[in-house]
Amino acid sequence: MTYEQVKSLKPEDFKRLCGVRPETFNQMLEIVRSPSLAKQKTGRPSKLTLEDKLLMTLEY
Repeated sequence: MTYEQVKSLKPEDFKRLCGVRPETFNQMLEIVRSPSLAKQKTGRPSKLTLEDKLLMTLEY
């Protein structure tokens, strides 16, 4: 599932899927996003968005 599909879930279902509340997910996303903006991008661009990468990590 992608983040676009998951973000419309009820908070209880969101937590059941990835283990954190949507508010916590957004806080984690801001923490991950801040250093990634400063990095210089090299190589092939990622097909996954940062939201999808975080969601995949939490689901694993």
